[in-house]
Amino acid sequence: MASTITNTVRAAGPEVRRGEIVARAETAGLRLVRFLYCDNDGIIRGKATGIAGLKDRLETGIGLTVAMQAFTMLDHLAPVEGMGPVGEIRLVPDPDTFVIAPYAPHTGVLLVDMETLDGKPYAADGRAFLRRTIERAAEKDLEIVAAFEPEWSLARQVDGAFVPLDDGGCFTTTGMDAAQDVIDEIVAALEAQGLTVEQYYAELGWGQQELSIRHAPALQAADRHLLYRETVRGVALKHGLYASFAPKPWADQAGNGCHLHFSGWNRERTVNRFYDQNAPYYLSELGKQFMAGILEHLPGLVALTCASVNSYRRLQPQMWASAYRVWGPDNREGALRLASTFRGHEAESINIELKSSDSSANPYVALGGVIAAGLDGIERRLPLPPPVTVDPHTMDEKARQAIGGDRLPQSLKEAVGKLKRDRVLTEALGDRLATSYIAVKELDIDAFAGADEAFEFRQHIYKY
Repeated sequence: MASTITNTVRAAGPEVRRGEIVARAETAGLRLVRFLYCDNDGIIRGKATGIAGLKDRLETGIGLTVAMQAFTMLDHLAPVEGMGPVGEIRLVPDPDTFVIAPYAPHTGVLLVDMETLDGKPYAADGRAFLRRTIERAAEKDLEIVAAFEPEWSLARQVDGAFVPLDDGGCFTTTGMDAAQDVIDEIVAALEAQGLTVEQYYAELGWGQQELSIRHAPALQAADRHLLYRETVRGVALKHGLYASFAPKPWADQAGNGCHLHFSGWNRERTVNRFYDQNAPYYLSELGKQFMAGILEHLPGLVALTCASVNSYRRLQPQMWASAYRVWGPDNREGALRLASTFRGHEAESINIELKSSDSSANPYVALGGVIAAGLDGIERRLPLPPPVTVDPHTMDEKARQAIGGDRLPQSLKEAVGKLKRDRVLTEALGDRLATSYIAVKELDIDAFAGADEAFEFRQHIYKY
C-alpha cells in the first residue's frame, strides 16, 4: 500500500452537496442516475431516477421492498420473517459517492444507505454494518485503511458458452496485448471517477486480469470496489466482452480472488499503528493482535469473505488461494500474508493481505467482518501464532495443528455452519443482518446441491 493517505470527506453540508450533484448532472446532460447497493449475496442491484426527480430523491431516496435483502443470486426469496411482500425501506444516496459513469450513456451513479421509513439505518444493510465497525475501531483510536485487489476474467460468448479471451499466460506481454484496448478504456474510466490505478498485469488463468486501485479508508474502499466492478463490466460490454469476477469461472483455470489489503492507522491517519521499527517484520503488538483475531474467527469469517458456493473450488491447497489458517511474511499460501514493506517507507507501507477473499462477497459485509474479528483480537489480547515460511500444505499435520493451522472450510455449507456458531461475528452483524444473510446462503446451498456442476459454473460466471 502506498504511503499517502488522503481524507476525501467533503466539508460542505448535505444541502450544498445535493445542489452540486444536480448542477453536475445537468451540465453533463445526464438522463438517469443509478442508486446502487450490494445485496446479501454480493450482487450489485439498484434503481435509477430520472433527472427531473434527482433533487428530491437525493434527500428522500427511492423506495425498495424489504424482500430484496432476502433475495439470492438466483433471484429466489429466502424465508426470512418480515422480508416478504409487505413493507418498504428507502435507498438514500450518499452524496460523496456521486460519479458520472463513463461506460453508460448519460448516466450517473450514487451508492446508497438503506434506511427505514422514519430515517433510521436499516438493520439488514451491510453498509450500515461496516459503518458500525468503523465507529468501534475509532473508539480505540484505530482507522482501517484498505484496498480490494480483484482478479477477473475476460471472455467472449460463443454458441452460448463463455470462452476465455486468450491463453497468453501469467505476466506475459501477449496477455497484455490481447486485452490492451479494453484495459486502456477501463483505466481511463476508473481514473475519470477518481479511482487511481496502481498496477496492471495479465494473470495466470486464460483471459485473467489483475488491475489494482489505490487504498482508502474502509468505507470508501468498499464503495470503490462496487464502482470498480461496475466499471470493468460496463466497459468490457462495450467491447463485446464479458468480465467475470466469479471465484472459479472455469474448472480447469485459475480462480479469481479479491485479496483484501489493510493497515491500521490512528484517527488522524498520520501514524500506522501496525508498525513497530524494533519488532520482527516491523509488525507491532497491536497489528499482531488484530491478525490473531482474524485467524481466530477465520473459519466463520470466510462465510463473509468467500461468500458463494463457487468460492470453495478456489480455496484449495497449492492454488495460491490459502487453504489453511496460517500467516507468514510474503507467504502466498497462507490465509494472511504480511506484505513486504517498501524500503525507506516501512512505516507507511506495512500492511496485511487476507487471501481468503473473493468478489462474490458483499465488500461492506466482508470488510466489516474482518474489522470485527480484528477488534476482538485486540480486546482479548490474543497471541499471534508463529509465522509459517513454507507452503503449509507441505507441513506435517501435527506441526500444523501445533500452531492452529487447520484446514479452512471446504464448502459454503461448512463455512456458514462455523459462522452460525461464532458469537463475535453474529453479534457484530446484528440479528437482522445475520439472520437474513445466513438464510440467503442456506437457500443457495440447497439450490446448488440439487443441480449439476454445469449449472453452478453457468450461474456464477456472470452473476459476479
